[in-house]
Amino acid sequence: EPRTEPPAPAAAPAPVRTPPVRMSEATPDGALQLLGLLQREARFIDFVQEEVSAYPDADVGAAARLVHEGCRKVLRENFTLAPVRGEAEGSRVSLPVGFDAAAVRVTGNVVGQPPFTGSLTHRGWQVVELRLPKLAPGHELKIVAPAEVEL
Repeated sequence: EPRTEPPAPAAAPAPVRTPPVRMSEATPDGALQLLGLLQREARFIDFVQEEVSAYPDADVGAAARLVHEGCRKVLRENFTLAPVRGEAEGSRVSLPVGFDAAAVRVTGNVVGQPPFTGSLTHRGWQVVELRLPKLAPGHELKIVAPAEVEL
């Protein structure tokens, strides 16, 4: 009786190798400049670094109001902002196939592929214009708030 060999198992497909994504490193200059502006106008770093749990809510609220006003001033003077989406929050919106996933984050029960229909929970923000001040030669951006010595 002839002996039959079982068929050889099929070779596993070779893994698809995708080239590694090259991440670019953001230059810190703009971030350091913005942090310096927020500190100068709003004492932002001082406020965030302070341990506020021991203070009464009224004191924290009063300090937060000053920080808020200063931060708002920095945004108004240095940025023109606009919503990413024009619809009112709470509106039903449709996201077509190929929607810009960098501009719209889909949350909740995300199943399947677009098109998606859902409720707009946040319109998002985008910078339309940037007006950071020019820097003097030799300006040390890492010093976001110089030490102060009163004489």
